[in-house]
Amino acid sequence: MSEFIFNLIGFTLLGAVAIVLILGIYTLFKGGSTSKKYSNKLMQLRVLLQFIAIIILVILAYFFKD
Repeated sequence: MSEFIFNLIGFTLLGAVAIVLILGIYTLFKGGSTSKKYSNKLMQLRVLLQFIAIIILVILAYFFKD
């Protein structure tokens, strides 16, 4: 059961980072005012989500180690 929870949380975090990455790349290549307004903010959000995901996965790995 704990492996299922660990995998579920891990893949959810991975999906969130991937979605923000795809949105950031899309707005970057779209260009124009949308790119100027949102692409940098989305990439900053991606880095923040990656940091949060790593911290959560390390904490889960510590508590769910067998």
